[in-house]
Amino acid sequence: MPTHIALLRAVNLGPHNKVGMADLRELAESLGLGEPRTLLQSGNLVFRNARPTGAALESLLEREAAQRLRLETAFFVRTAPEWQAIVERNPFTAEARRDPAHLVLLCLKAAPPNGAVERLQAAVTGRETVRGDGRQAYVVYPDGIGASRLTTALIERTLGTAGTGRNWNTVLKLAALVGS
Repeated sequence: MPTHIALLRAVNLGPHNKVGMADLRELAESLGLGEPRTLLQSGNLVFRNARPTGAALESLLEREAAQRLRLETAFFVRTAPEWQAIVERNPFTAEARRDPAHLVLLCLKAAPPNGAVERLQAAVTGRETVRGDGRQAYVVYPDGIGASRLTTALIERTLGTAGTGRNWNTVLKLAALVGS
């Protein structure tokens, strides 16, 4: 069975959308997903699954998490080969080596329409740099993420799709976990 990575959006960041990683693994097992493993407390789930895949798998996870865990959040699923391509296609290799905590991968629900990434880069008022690649975007936050005006709301509004981010350290840990 192919290996998948599911990223949960905005869990365990404050009082909302709390979920234990053991509960997340139990959910995956109850859905017949093989060998579920989690990484960190930020909603990173690795598992094996043959069917469903893609958007159908995301919808299943979202629906079942809401029903069984009372967790209303989006899931962003990528296969192990897709994750390997994400790592290989990173346009910011120097930044990844120099400061991986300030390089963020955004997994998106859908590829943004033509010109959307360029419009987002034009909307940046700081030193952040954005590059897109299909259902992913890469963002460098040289002055830190917390103080940036390049917010999730601005990103999603401009790209026209929902997303969730992980810093490059986490991206590489997930790659190691799936053997990419």
